[in-house]
Amino acid sequence: MATTEMDIDQPNDSINGAAGSPPPTTTSDTHTSTGAVAVRSIEGWIVLVTNVHEEASEEDLQELFGDYGDIKNLHMNLDRRTGYVKGYVLVEYPTQKEAKAAVAGANGAKLLDQTINVDFAFVRPPPKDGHNAGRRGERGRSGLKKAPRERSRSPDEAEKE
Repeated sequence: MATTEMDIDQPNDSINGAAGSPPPTTTSDTHTSTGAVAVRSIEGWIVLVTNVHEEASEEDLQELFGDYGDIKNLHMNLDRRTGYVKGYVLVEYPTQKEAKAAVAGANGAKLLDQTINVDFAFVRPPPKDGHNAGRRGERGRSGLKKAPRERSRSPDEAEKE
């Protein structure tokens, strides 16, 4: 088995925020076009490319995205029936710097006369409100505070009272 070293990004201090409060936003956070914070996958930083022309080849994409850094993996889903690209591609970069450059540089670029959209594939959404963001179970689906749930008693406990 070959031994390979994995590129490791520097730890982000915003993860260690106080309990119950949202992590502070720092300039080192990478944000998507919608304001969500981009996160790393297990292997690397994955960029989602949409509106890809159906006749685009792997070489076209390697040429375009290779300008922004070393491509670790390029995944093109093909339609089983036609053999053409389904319209999106996943490009994986080993470092955040390369992925950020690809998102900034290739978003809105032309590929085979079609404007492509580029953004991070994995994101952590922005908090909805400041104080209880990320806490599950305190609020129901409607957003209203849930009443504490009554627990049923075992038959032996009910008879003692």
